This record gives sequence, structure tokens and C-alpha cells, in this order.
Amino acid sequence: MNKMNKKSPNPIDRHVGSRVRMRRMMISMSQEKLGDQLGITFQQIQKYEKGTNRIGASRLQQIAIVLGVPVAFFFEGAPVPEGFPKGLGESPSPAYVSDFLATSDGLALTKAFMKVRDPKVRRRIVDLVEAVAAEETPKR
Repeated sequence: MNKMNKKSPNPIDRHVGSRVRMRRMMISMSQEKLGDQLGITFQQIQKYEKGTNRIGASRLQQIAIVLGVPVAFFFEGAPVPEGFPKGLGESPSPAYVSDFLATSDGLALTKAFMKVRDPKVRRRIVDLVEAVAAEETPKR
């Protein structure tokens, strides 16, 4: 196994932290409010979200409860270290999905889309976005 530079966060810690941030933003919770619920400072939440501080198992369980997701949510799409076999479960989400959901536009679109209850309307929205994307994609 390769040794990591002490200064750079572990890719798994960065991934888990970004998923904490994404979920926190999805439910419109501030770092301060999450910190208050956990009994820690918002600065500590910032360090968790950047991956500079590793989140322990019991703390991750607390965060999952406060944010209303299973612990596994934080590991979806996590990078698999080199030399480790791929798991048997679902394939992870592509990184671009997490990257998109971490943007303000991605978050706003996701929140609005989740409020649409009618499955037929949701399908029509997807069809519309796909049609617009196809128009903007250069033909080869």
C-alpha cells in the first residue's frame, strides 16, 4: 500500500466529508446547526467536510442520524484504493453525479425535482432536459 503525504487528506475521508456536506446542503442545514446538534464547533464540521479530519465511526453514526440518511450513504461512490478488489454490491455513482450535486445549481435542481410528485411529470422533465442537452451537444 502506498504511504500518503501527511498533509493531504485521505481520498476516502475527502469523499465522506463531501457527502456530509452535500447532504447537509440538501436539507438546508448550516454547519453551525449540525455542529450544535453534535455538540461540536462549526470549524470541526468544516474540517470533516474537507476531509482534513477523519470522522470516527460513532461520530459518523451521529451525523447520519442528524442528517436522516443511513451510514452507507456517505460511502456511495467512494474511490476504491488501488489493489483492492471491487465489491459485489451496486456499482458506485459516477463522480460527476456527486460533483453535480455539490454545486448550487445541482442542489437547487435536485430539491425542486424531488418536490414534483407526479411520476409522469417527472419523466417529462427528464425528457425535456435530455432534449435540451441533445440540442446543445455539438454534432460530430
